Amino acid sequence: MKAMIFAAGVGSRLKPYTDFHPKALVPVGGVPALERVICKIKEAGVTDAVVNVHHFGSQITEFLRANDDFGMNIRVSDETGCLLDTGGGLLKAASLLTSMDDEPILLHNADIITDFPLSEMLCEHESNRSDVTLLVDERKSSRQLCFSSDMNLKGWQNLKTGEVRPAGCATEDLISLAFGGVHIISPAIFSCLNEYAGENGGADIPFSIIPFYLWSMGRLRITGYKSSKPYMWYDVGTSEKLAEANKALAGDI
Repeated sequence: MKAMIFAAGVGSRLKPYTDFHPKALVPVGGVPALERVICKIKEAGVTDAVVNVHHFGSQITEFLRANDDFGMNIRVSDETGCLLDTGGGLLKAASLLTSMDDEPILLHNADIITDFPLSEMLCEHESNRSDVTLLVDERKSSRQLCFSSDMNLKGWQNLKTGEVRPAGCATEDLISLAFGGVHIISPAIFSCLNEYAGENGGADIPFSIIPFYLWSMGRLRITGYKSSKPYMWYDVGTSEKLAEANKALAGDI
């Protein structure tokens, strides 16, 4: 399986660290977040990966080189000129990720530290014949994805503002779950991704992947995955959440 790690974020909520470093290299329990993610996906059998970079991108490139790409084939998707967000970043990296096979592609945020069973998620992705499988759980979050009883994506809601997508979506009849920053996609989605980008300003315009998934619900099979086992999950994108993760993972080196 191939993978893409989203590591290009500016990390404004992790200042002052990100005044001088990329968010992806913030130490979590003494280990850079990016290293933790790379080791996790390598243990799951990923051999080829793409890491996108923007903010202090050269530090990430040097970090990978200094560690011999952790024994993997890692290529860098350079967004130095323009931060493209998750959807735009995935589209830019498409040529580095696709090949003649239909091998699934793992997408993983660099600021998500978790130990859920990735092999179980891959099996579910393949057995469901999904185009996209999203890691979700019953976690407190103001933004929720909404699923049918058979875990097909049907909508999205913002609990703070009351906004729902698509407009008129009856979220009270659906299962609301928080997205965990990890997804598995099939290469077949790239034609839809190109079409969506074309309708929204072009391939070089930044856009988030969640609105794309909502737009694609009638075109793609997008399902949610909940682990059958308890697991650790931390979003280290803010100083407060990073402190929680550091406390939990102190000495875990």
